[in-house]
Amino acid sequence: MKLTEKIDFYQKPRDFWRGLITLILILTPLGINSYGLSLLTQVLIFGILAMSLDILIGYTGLVSFNHATFFGVSAYTTGILFYCGWKNFWLTLGAGIAVSTALAILLGLVVLRSSGPYFLMITLAFGQMIFALAWRWRSLTGGDDGLPGISRPDLGLPVSMENNISFYYLVLVFFLATLFALWKFVHSPLGMSVVGVRESESRMQALGYNTFGLKLAAYALAAAVSGLAGVLYVYFTGFISPQELNWTMSGLIILMVIIGGAGTLVGPVIGAAVILVLQNLISSYTDRWPLFMGILFILCVMYARNGILGYFLKLFKGGKNHEGIGS
Repeated sequence: MKLTEKIDFYQKPRDFWRGLITLILILTPLGINSYGLSLLTQVLIFGILAMSLDILIGYTGLVSFNHATFFGVSAYTTGILFYCGWKNFWLTLGAGIAVSTALAILLGLVVLRSSGPYFLMITLAFGQMIFALAWRWRSLTGGDDGLPGISRPDLGLPVSMENNISFYYLVLVFFLATLFALWKFVHSPLGMSVVGVRESESRMQALGYNTFGLKLAAYALAAAVSGLAGVLYVYFTGFISPQELNWTMSGLIILMVIIGGAGTLVGPVIGAAVILVLQNLISSYTDRWPLFMGILFILCVMYARNGILGYFLKLFKGGKNHEGIGS
């Protein structure tokens, strides 16, 4: 078999599955109830959030424990602007992403000078500082009461975003656009350079690369995508509180990435879907749903080191490692 034929052999199934999954996502709202649609919308939003963290964990090799900071800050920016009378969706979207990106650049200049467990602990410390600020600054953030009553945006379209199906399709458009943009990034020369930093930072430095700049670029990109998820989330729930900035939220996002499969773009989305569905299902029977999440994490560490997606890819490919459908 020629090389071009081999490429077509692997590419065609991946294109088929991408198209099929996209078609399913487009048609699903027509056949599920309001609860299922709400859960699916939440999965897509957290899928965007998990993909953003995967840029750090899976492709840059940085385990950040303050990723919820950018998610929450962007959501708070949107909520505060809404209270100030800013009702234009595109302005609040741009503001939320800009604030989270600017914050990431400022924090990155400090935290990226460390690595390994030190990087994890410093990001955790900064994240908790911002969480405490949001908790105490009641006049701006509402304190533990949060900011309620944030209505869906008006995009100037014939359909209203107050309609759950319309809002779902808005989220779906951003989800697919984010997936495509991040796919282009990880396959670009810049993305390949970031992966090189993950594999061997010292070797990349010897080759003349500015590894600090590469890590800062990845950190800012991850924060920008997280900011997008934050804006969509606050419009989805109509509410934002300091809990979205807490380390528990960051830990939940890390679990989504690890359980789904770090280093792929589809894997974290699968992880987000599994965790959110199980959380909603188990919490209807018991308040101890985090215990079951812990058991699932332990099983993945023991039997699926590359996550759910990595496990099935290895199973179907006869033990060989191949790219996922969205990697």
